[in-house]
Amino acid sequence: MSSLLHSYTNGLLVAAGLIMAIGAQNAFVLAQGLRREHHISVALICMSCDAVLIVAGIFGLAALLQSHPLAMEITRWAGVGFLTLYALQALRRALSPQILSLGDQPQRSHRAVLLSTLAVTLLNPHVYLDTMVLIGSVGAQHALPAVFALGAVSASVLWFSVLALGSARLAPLLRRPMTWRCIDLTVAAMMLAVAWSLARPALQTL
Repeated sequence: MSSLLHSYTNGLLVAAGLIMAIGAQNAFVLAQGLRREHHISVALICMSCDAVLIVAGIFGLAALLQSHPLAMEITRWAGVGFLTLYALQALRRALSPQILSLGDQPQRSHRAVLLSTLAVTLLNPHVYLDTMVLIGSVGAQHALPAVFALGAVSASVLWFSVLALGSARLAPLLRRPMTWRCIDLTVAAMMLAVAWSLARPALQTL
């Protein structure tokens, strides 16, 4: 039970830390939710894309790492490095917080909104680095990668559900720099905690 919870929680924390960072996708989903313009479809597309990329990254790398112990160690320390870097970037953002700029756009068709969602999601190179490389490399090292993947996908489902369905109430908060300062500090703490959990087993064997 403890290993199940550990893998699920790590997946949840890593994915949440990456997904919650301020960016074009979050601004787009929030704006669609505020306008009630196909916002459920937008959230579902974001969740589905995340789920496919996360699962592909975790299980693709897991198969490779199981047969190459050296690759496992390289990936472990690369993951620690990536997580630490993301934590430092979150801390830097917390020192000069931004806000989500929602903008005003005319009403669009369902097809146009869906195509825009796919573009915002899949044409951003960071989405592949975050889901397939970073989440994939961390999840592939767990004894229960499927549980880690479930935790990571859960973070995506929860976050985009909150943005799409709770946008009207969240908008005043998300327009405040202090809100993003708190989010970034939380993200930094989560990233550092997971980085330590990755590094600790290797350090204990030294």
